[in-house]
Amino acid sequence: MAQMVSGGRIGRAWLSAVELSIVHGFVMTARPAALRSLAVTLSWLGNGWAYLAIAVGSVVAAGSRALPAIAVGILNAGVLHCLYPSIKRCIGRPRPFQRDPTLTPLLRVLDEYSFPSGHAMTLSAALVPLVLAFPAIIMPAVAVWCLLAWARLASAHHYPSDVVAGAVLGVGVSYPLSYYALAASAPVP
Repeated sequence: MAQMVSGGRIGRAWLSAVELSIVHGFVMTARPAALRSLAVTLSWLGNGWAYLAIAVGSVVAAGSRALPAIAVGILNAGVLHCLYPSIKRCIGRPRPFQRDPTLTPLLRVLDEYSFPSGHAMTLSAALVPLVLAFPAIIMPAVAVWCLLAWARLASAHHYPSDVVAGAVLGVGVSYPLSYYALAASAPVP
């Protein structure tokens, strides 16, 4: 049993070291001033402003047909923001820049812990109902999500598993809510 526990610790330590190495690679991509500014801007927009832009852009593109998807996205984000602070406290994973003093965060963090990424979770929760309502936007939605994930890693705020877990949590909760809520709000033929 002691070997299994020790092996588990070694495995987690190895995985953590690999992830930290990946974060270093992403941080390097943000060394040029323009990319550093982009990472900061995307992270800052992910604090809330991006969702207003997504909602306005959706209404401009699809008119009132976008309103149910926007409302469901707000519901998704609300439900998830009730859950994820407890998960963060329970896991208590330090952020990459807290673990490695050679990493400098590009902007201040909104909370103490790294896992899961609230930015990745919230963006997933907002995009799922829009993609369900308008399937043609899947590629732009994935591109926007990837840009935000890059920014979170390049800012030394998250590990890759944090953003993946945020997306899994966001999609896992928001997909069923969105599917049923949008089906219930669909006009009867």
